[in-house]
Amino acid sequence: MKANRRTDTKPELALRHALHRLGYRYRKDYRLDLDGGRRVRPDIVFTARKLAVFVDGCFWHACPEHGSKPKNNEWYWSPKLVRNVERDQLNDTSLKLAGWTVVRLWEHVPVDEAVATVVSALTAAGAVTKASPPAQSSSSAQFGSSAQSSSSAQSSSPAEPSLAAQTSSVAEPSSPGDAPS
Repeated sequence: MKANRRTDTKPELALRHALHRLGYRYRKDYRLDLDGGRRVRPDIVFTARKLAVFVDGCFWHACPEHGSKPKNNEWYWSPKLVRNVERDQLNDTSLKLAGWTVVRLWEHVPVDEAVATVVSALTAAGAVTKASPPAQSSSSAQFGSSAQSSSSAQSSSPAEPSLAAQTSSVAEPSSPGDAPS
């Protein structure tokens, strides 16, 4: 498992590049030391807006649409994947209690939808936006090369997956910061 990246994954890089092109500045893999000694490392952090963005891999975080359960060494993998999901929930709760807004995106969400989700969360947190996400001709282009299209009942068509993002907002006073310059 040493070869598995913790940071700078293809889906994360695609989202970061798209946000940077729009003029947003952020911290990547920034450690947040929360009350109670809990440490959390979101993939993308907008510190002035207190917005933490996680780009979760379908396998590692047990995506309900694309997560697969290994057949080999099931005794090891099942508890590990359950612990990952429990850790994610605990991190979300800790961040919310500390006044942060948490956005979780699955790796199979198209980049333009992921950017729209993050921008709307930033707008809700009080950031002033000067640019909107550009309309991309390849709206079905997804984060990873191994991403599959969704065929859930919520999708408008099998080629367009539903937005699998979870956004939790906490009201906070407006302050200058992470908006495009």
